[in-house]
Amino acid sequence: MTKTRIGVSGWSYDSWRGEFYPEDLPKRRELHYASRRFNSIEINGSFYSLLKPDTYRSWHDDTPRGFVFAVKGSRFITHNKKLKDIETPLANFLASGVLLLEEKLGPIVWQLAENFAFDEDRLARFLDLLPHDTRAAARLARRHDERLDGRSWTETERKRRLRHAIEVRNETFFVPQFVRLARQSGTAIVFSDAADWPYTEEVTAGFVYLRLHGSEQTYASRYSDRALDRWADRIRRWRAADQPSDARTITDREPPRRKARDVYVYFDNDQHANAPQDALHLSDRLEL
Repeated sequence: MTKTRIGVSGWSYDSWRGEFYPEDLPKRRELHYASRRFNSIEINGSFYSLLKPDTYRSWHDDTPRGFVFAVKGSRFITHNKKLKDIETPLANFLASGVLLLEEKLGPIVWQLAENFAFDEDRLARFLDLLPHDTRAAARLARRHDERLDGRSWTETERKRRLRHAIEVRNETFFVPQFVRLARQSGTAIVFSDAADWPYTEEVTAGFVYLRLHGSEQTYASRYSDRALDRWADRIRRWRAADQPSDARTITDREPPRRKARDVYVYFDNDQHANAPQDALHLSDRLEL
């Protein structure tokens, strides 16, 4: 069955208290509360540092059945190493506890740096390394280095599909070679709506991944009712394996054939509690 997942990027923001979270809600209960309002949330903390298995285990147990997390890949891989020589860092990331999300593990999104220009060979090697099921991820995780000794998790209870999405913020990626690599690996190119970065709606996988950062002011501006109506219409089309007539694409190629597509949508305009409010309003429009 086709799924539409709508949520927020991260959930721990002081400015949300009194606007989205009740004033008296204990901080430790924020995920529990948010996961009952949205059917998915994007984990931000995994981007900044290697988390611990107990953290992922607690997040799994604190969220309801049917809930799904998207996980941001490590910035050490994308920003520090810029996708070069990242076999061990990738193993470390996967060994940090990601697999403990089990059936609640959704796509892993790899956000590249704004100053990272397209390098076809480097990107191809990176995409080739990415595991496409949880057992392959567990095998790769066992190759972690000593930094994860005593604090790793390298098992999975069953084999599940593992999806990847890549968000680029440099216009040099907007070339047919990038699209070809993404399609070959089944990686979704993120539709990244922001005031500061280039945008495309090139469909390259069996799912669509949309990040809404704020089109007028990145991380800050709210989406109007008219804008949310427009996004809802586009999501319905992507979900039906269709494409909006005015889609901004890199190539003229038809998207990979599907009868339907899952769609993942995360609001990252977190200032002033805009993200959760916009996510709720979009969910209402799509009757989620």
